[in-house]
Amino acid sequence: MNLPWPNFLWPQFLWLLLALPLLVAVYVWLLRRKKKLALRYASLSIVREAMGKGSGVRRHIPPLLFLLSLAAMLMAAARPFAVVSLPSQRETIMLAMDVSGSMRATDVLPNRLVASQNAAKAFLAELPRSVRVGIVAFAGTAAVVQQPTLSREDLITAIDKFQLQRGTAIGNGIVMSLSELFPDAGIDIASMQYGRERPRGTSLDQALDPDKEAKEAKKEFIPVAPGSYTSAAIILLTDGQRTTGVDSLDAAKAAADRGVRVYTVGIGTVDGETIGFEGWSMRVKLDEETLKGIARATQAEYFYAGTATDLKKVYETLSSRLAVEKKETEISGLLALVAAALGLLSAALSLLWFNRIL
Repeated sequence: MNLPWPNFLWPQFLWLLLALPLLVAVYVWLLRRKKKLALRYASLSIVREAMGKGSGVRRHIPPLLFLLSLAAMLMAAARPFAVVSLPSQRETIMLAMDVSGSMRATDVLPNRLVASQNAAKAFLAELPRSVRVGIVAFAGTAAVVQQPTLSREDLITAIDKFQLQRGTAIGNGIVMSLSELFPDAGIDIASMQYGRERPRGTSLDQALDPDKEAKEAKKEFIPVAPGSYTSAAIILLTDGQRTTGVDSLDAAKAAADRGVRVYTVGIGTVDGETIGFEGWSMRVKLDEETLKGIARATQAEYFYAGTATDLKKVYETLSSRLAVEKKETEISGLLALVAAALGLLSAALSLLWFNRIL
């Protein structure tokens, strides 16, 4: 756990720390006073008994620990908070995976589809078993091929059944993932199928939910801060450019408004490759700018995977990022625990060495 210098909710209590130098001054004064009183005794043995069995630096250790304990208690009273690494509370992760025809390109061996399948299965093996995972496959349309589940076997079976299709509807993949994460949000899946575009002047939310105006009377949708929804995340993997369906950045805004992070993974070469199939050929390129824009809009990250090895490393990174996350957390309890430990240690050493507490 990495604790940077914290901020404080009640910084006015930090003024109490000014009392610590006064305590040090009182302690030094008591030592000098004790030494002067000791000189009045004729017997050296009585002087030694009065001064205690300890000698040198050891007799100052318990008071020092007690002083540190007080400092920790005063800082705890100021309610410090800091960004710390804690176990993630995410319960669901949606894998939105591209199954468009361009995934048959072999610039990522053995081909982009197989490489993405293998990497996704390795990713599932690394995730904590308590995290549910769902899978959305998208090409010209998007479909949920596996609802969120804890069964890794069902997820692997769904991944192995991917079939290539024409078109690349990246936005559809994002919105279909959102519909699984928020099943009661009233998202109309039919309005985004078959690559239909929304009418001009119509917002994405209206296109996804034609009855939105009627439903707003019952429940108004209020956007939240991007990245604030910590119970779920979307991982989007694609190798190409959007050719149909919901606009990718509009879909990203819908995710951002719901606080869901969309981590994007670009697979393939940036310059692209010409592929042919059943008498047709096409040039497939990776639209990195759009993928970076999706990640940026949702407070997530973009990863480039030019090879199968790179893709595996990306998923390993994502697994560790999603298992542990940094949060701004109050740490006054931790400081109070440190204060108690230092106080007990101070008393124990004083009893052990001098048969008294300080």
